[in-house]
Amino acid sequence: MSDNIHHILKTYWGYDSFRPLQEEAVKSVISGCDTLTLMPTGGGKSLCFQVPAMAMDGLCLVVSPLISLMHDQVENLRKRGIAANKIVSGMNRYEIEIVLNNCVHNNIKILYVSPERLKTKMFIEHLKQMKLSLIAVDEAHCISQWGYDFRPPYLDIADIRTLHPSVPVMALTATATPQVVDDIKSKLLFRKNSNVFKNSFYRSNLAYMVFCEDDKLGRMLRIMRKVRGSGIVYVRNRRRTKEIAQYLYSQGISATHYHAGLSDRDRYMHQQRWHEGKVDVIVATNAFGMGIDKSDVRYVIHLDLPDSPEAYFQEAGRAGRDGKQAYAIVLYNNLDIDELKRGYQNNYPTLAYIQNIYRGVCNYYRIPVGSGSDLTFDYNPLNICNTYRLDILPFAASMKYLEREGLISIPDKQDTDSKLMIMVSKHELYSFQVAHAKYDAFIKMILRMYGGVFSDFVPISELFIAKTLHYKTSDVEMMLADLNKMKILSYKKKTDKPQIIFTSPRVDASDLYLTVSNYNVLKKEALLRLEAMIGYVQDNNRCRSNMLLRYFGEENNTPCQKCDVCITSRKKTKDTDTLQQQIVDVLKNNPMTIVQLVEHFDTIAEDTIANLVRSMLEYGLLDMNDTMQLSPIN
Repeated sequence: MSDNIHHILKTYWGYDSFRPLQEEAVKSVISGCDTLTLMPTGGGKSLCFQVPAMAMDGLCLVVSPLISLMHDQVENLRKRGIAANKIVSGMNRYEIEIVLNNCVHNNIKILYVSPERLKTKMFIEHLKQMKLSLIAVDEAHCISQWGYDFRPPYLDIADIRTLHPSVPVMALTATATPQVVDDIKSKLLFRKNSNVFKNSFYRSNLAYMVFCEDDKLGRMLRIMRKVRGSGIVYVRNRRRTKEIAQYLYSQGISATHYHAGLSDRDRYMHQQRWHEGKVDVIVATNAFGMGIDKSDVRYVIHLDLPDSPEAYFQEAGRAGRDGKQAYAIVLYNNLDIDELKRGYQNNYPTLAYIQNIYRGVCNYYRIPVGSGSDLTFDYNPLNICNTYRLDILPFAASMKYLEREGLISIPDKQDTDSKLMIMVSKHELYSFQVAHAKYDAFIKMILRMYGGVFSDFVPISELFIAKTLHYKTSDVEMMLADLNKMKILSYKKKTDKPQIIFTSPRVDASDLYLTVSNYNVLKKEALLRLEAMIGYVQDNNRCRSNMLLRYFGEENNTPCQKCDVCITSRKKTKDTDTLQQQIVDVLKNNPMTIVQLVEHFDTIAEDTIANLVRSMLEYGLLDMNDTMQLSPIN
């Protein structure tokens, strides 16, 4: 087995050896054990299920909540010659059925699905016929009410184990407290012979820094000019990403920006420019980061406070993956603390408010009670808010909660590429080309440019086809539409507009079941995480690294010697040593009382002198005679 997994690792990924704990996790799941793998961001979690998927006979089913990450991983696997696919919101019934049939017939090795998909009748019926080798649950903290991103549909994952009771489960997450670890194992019905592999969260090369700063932009600029190299700046607001990138550019630092509202083309272009080193800094919202593999990031700067230590740890962990010195820096002030608290209130509107939002959105799209399942519409939240005079922040939080409950889905724009699939056999297609000469060259070009079009929907670019054939893009779109009407192929044209999908029939808002206990636990745990985040930035007495480690259940009492707290402590120690020697030198020839000593060092705070003298007496460095005069002990 060992030779086989190393051969797979080398053949498909080009690596000669595994990272720490990867091999143990791979061997555990191959031997049939339920396995929980905890690795910090960038630790290589994906290989822990992708390698066993290639080593074992059958299909690896991957449950993931992140559509953009599914998209990236499927594309990367295909480039390595691995048969992978995904089922996400936005695909029509026929597209989904094609993918599921390919899974049943063993034409796919790794399938990514969202947790909501597990409950659908079509999926369950096909799942019964699949030969599963492994069930992988990515972002497994989502299954726990104590996790920072709890999603009720994750609770249904355990149900599919009854269909394949002998198939092992691998759960993976980058961040989990001890309470969440226990909850993951319980909710996924881990068996007795299960294993937990946890990498230390300690990053010896990463210096955590926190500075209370009114002039955050000025401080950020000074940091960048001192540290240099590639960096990420995180902010909450989409508009600020562009403003800060422009500010950096005006100060002579090359920068670009990134947020989920950019077009697919712009997001890809901005990320690539940064990834390839054409610009030094990318200013982004938290939409940026998942799946990036840039190892030489020298610093991550937070200009706004994250909601939780978990979110902060993941984002900060994108610095220094090459093992060289890197910095994770938070710049904050009291206004940021107030903003974080306001954000918490907006993120948890009342259940009655959420019910009203659901009713209003369904009315906006004119969906009757009992209808709407799998219907897709263009989604413009500002228009909805203007129609009903709603505040955008609690509205957005309500929509996120409805999405978590599995009532709606707002898919990532990355998955809205144009697609096509040939609907007829190769023989029938040839006959069509003979009979319709004007389509012959066009179809031949598609067959040369895109593989697999007879068995699956394949992403295409009308612009690329047009340039290759020296056509207008509109002519390509028209020919594809004609072939679609003639049922020679199925063509789904890309849309740049955000979409909303109703994933279940509309229910009357008064009957809408929103789990009160889930809501209350989520709100309470979010408050605890917010308080932990505020405590992290405001505590200037404990090593930053140790504070984060302790939060995740890892004890380490050795100061990192790199964070701002440790550096300040060292400076204080150095200053104390200097002052201590000065006191000894003064008292050598002239014994004094504490009062006289304080008067002698009139530029130093009285408490500082008094406390240091007491310490020196305690450690036997000074002596005090009957007249209260101090003198050094040789």
